[in-house]
Amino acid sequence: MVKLVPVGRLHPISKSLRLHGTIARDLGVAITSGQYKPGDLLFGEVASSAKLAVSRTAYREAVRILAAKGLVESKPKVGTKVSPLSKWHMLDPDVLAWTFENEPDLALLESLFELRDVVESAAAALAAVRRTTKDLDAMRDGIERMAARTLASEEGQDGDTAFHESLLQATDNPYFISLTTGVNAAVKTTTMFKQREKPLPRDPVPDHLRVFQAIADRNPERAQREMSTLVRLALQDIPLSQKARDSGSRLLTRPPRT
Repeated sequence: MVKLVPVGRLHPISKSLRLHGTIARDLGVAITSGQYKPGDLLFGEVASSAKLAVSRTAYREAVRILAAKGLVESKPKVGTKVSPLSKWHMLDPDVLAWTFENEPDLALLESLFELRDVVESAAAALAAVRRTTKDLDAMRDGIERMAARTLASEEGQDGDTAFHESLLQATDNPYFISLTTGVNAAVKTTTMFKQREKPLPRDPVPDHLRVFQAIADRNPERAQREMSTLVRLALQDIPLSQKARDSGSRLLTRPPRT
């Protein structure tokens, strides 16, 4: 049976978001947090726009944003329904940010890092074979910015994402490179989530340096192993990862990829 769910009040409208963007964010957070379940039918356009005290145009545009990200689907004579998880664009930067607005589902968190382990470990091995001097310079620059500014700062976080972006570029594989936006969004979003309540428990720069050195040495096996270790340690830095270990995490209980 389809459940009809009300649309809650808007958060204060951010200066960086237009009205429809604010509506989309609030609905997106409600969907990704599980407040609205797949199959739930949102109240209609007229009722929802009236409840939120916004125009029907703004509400309609917000729904279009959510539909483009796979979170909802609208059908004539049916209404707007929350889509199943399989339809969500999970690596969309907004969807990731909304997912980590609150404490994310533990299985979802582990699945994200499992994907990073598969993709980035293989990418590191390819980069070790194909990298150029320009690629190494870009990776080195990212690490230096991380070290100088730390991941507690936006500049340091930008250095971190620059490192991961340049590593994917170094694969010289357009399909790996096409994953840059998603991987960078995952790296930045989880880094910000880790530090929401307190600073990182350790310095991640040495982990990145080990990956860099293996790539610089053209050692694909070591590069793959070091990147796998980096991703696993990044997961352990998240407070939720203790629950993951206690529940027999697939990622944390297996050896690094070789």
